[in-house]
Amino acid sequence: MKVLLTNDDGPPHPVTSPFVWAFYEQITALGWDVKVVLPSSQKSWIGKAFHITEITKGRYFYPTKPDGLSGETSPISRPLKDGEVAEWILLDGTPATCANVALHNLYPGQIDLVISGPNLGRNTSSAFALSSGTIGAALSASLSKTRSIALSYGVVVHPTPSEFLEPSHMLACRIIRHLWDNWGHDDGLRAGEVDLYNVNIPLVEGLLTDEGLKIMWTCMWRNSYGRLFKDVSGATTDKVLQMNATGSGALLPTHPPDGDATSSNGTLAFKFSPAMEGLIHPEESSLPVGSDGWAMFKGYASVTPLRSGFAEPAGEATRNIEDRVWKMKL
Repeated sequence: MKVLLTNDDGPPHPVTSPFVWAFYEQITALGWDVKVVLPSSQKSWIGKAFHITEITKGRYFYPTKPDGLSGETSPISRPLKDGEVAEWILLDGTPATCANVALHNLYPGQIDLVISGPNLGRNTSSAFALSSGTIGAALSASLSKTRSIALSYGVVVHPTPSEFLEPSHMLACRIIRHLWDNWGHDDGLRAGEVDLYNVNIPLVEGLLTDEGLKIMWTCMWRNSYGRLFKDVSGATTDKVLQMNATGSGALLPTHPPDGDATSSNGTLAFKFSPAMEGLIHPEESSLPVGSDGWAMFKGYASVTPLRSGFAEPAGEATRNIEDRVWKMKL
């Protein structure tokens, strides 16, 4: 099987992109022909966006063992040197851009399946899914008529024990293999054609047990989010830059207060700092049984079949065509 691996976390990094290297090793060990095209930097929460005015530049990356963290980059393709494992490509673009460029420019007609991930963090529920760069890359591939799977690891324990990682990669590969081998065959479970799957694996102790995690077919939990941005209008430029570099909420200024968008000099400034408690730690009573959010709460792996289109209210497609004509009084 010829696979394209992409993500929204970027090249291997111990903090921002800790999973892609080990997962790459796992899937190549299965004998799959794996091409890797990643954003050159972290691109979470960007959805299925494309940059349309910039030139998307790329370079070749040659990761080395043991962890892929070191490796040379080159503006042109070259033969592998001693110790280098493969030739990856890094693009200064969004995850959706990486998927599209890979499918149509770099490896046209060569890819059977696109795997986007493994993402650092869950992508359960519509609030996360509609913002996810991981799912955005999978959607981009599915709109190019290529089967795709978005894979995310839900971080539950902080810090995540290292022994959770290998079994999570192994479970992910088993799920992906099953989905590929049975794509479109489980008509009783999946009504209509499936364009992509959203797979979430919680990083919990159950991964280490003999029976492993339960795997559930799920639907997507339709939830919502509130404030995503913090008012930093009173912060100095240096402090805002430092906040952007560290992602630390501790550096958020206390003045002006929330709700007041202007500081004494009349400027406006807002930093992405979402209020996540209700999304990460929801009450069980708020979770529809059988949804991906419910499965994550229970410590189950979830597999959600999706189509690459906006959801429509039930019943619209079955209405008589005559009833769809608007009749309004002038």
